[in-house]
Amino acid sequence: MQNEPQISEGRAEGEKVASRRTLTRDAAVASICGLVVVLMVGASYAAVPFYNWFCRATGFNGTTQVATSAPSDAPLERKISVRFDANVGPGLPWKFEPEQNEVEVRIGEVVTVFYTVTNQAARATAGVAAYNVAPLTVGAYFQKINCFCFTEQTMGPGEKREMPVVFYVDPALAKDSENDALKTITLSYTFYPVREPAPKPLAAGEGDKRKGNL
Repeated sequence: MQNEPQISEGRAEGEKVASRRTLTRDAAVASICGLVVVLMVGASYAAVPFYNWFCRATGFNGTTQVATSAPSDAPLERKISVRFDANVGPGLPWKFEPEQNEVEVRIGEVVTVFYTVTNQAARATAGVAAYNVAPLTVGAYFQKINCFCFTEQTMGPGEKREMPVVFYVDPALAKDSENDALKTITLSYTFYPVREPAPKPLAAGEGDKRKGNL
């Protein structure tokens, strides 16, 4: 009979240990689940910039490349026609068109062309341009030295502006057997609207001057 209290105490102690183990395990599972959620959210935010970086680095999906200088070698004799396409997204009151619909260039030749943009609204508006080339596999060989893309452009009421594009077709394209039959490349831009330009605040005392003139 004297052993019964000891047995009861042993069981109670065992239950406490088991309970602590369960709480520890539950806390570990909760921590792991929380970490997974954080990683998933972080991955979702990183997906867009990673995709943009990937496209720029590889030319995937017709994304052109950015060059810092002209090619060092002389242009090749092989010529390719480059067509220019211009589009405006809904909500942006701009007229946007290339000054030339098509030019014939030698591979490796640096070429400058111009697009014309006109703000047809009676107020200042802003837009930003995205671009790609077709066929999509040519993106890795289409090198742009200067471009108005991905830079916010603010246009005054009725303003008209010329926007240059300086580019060349990488001579490496001539070594790609998949493009042996390539005759034409299309460079396409689309302007999308951005937020309305914020109105300029009145200088201190300017409002009082206006009242005094009434």
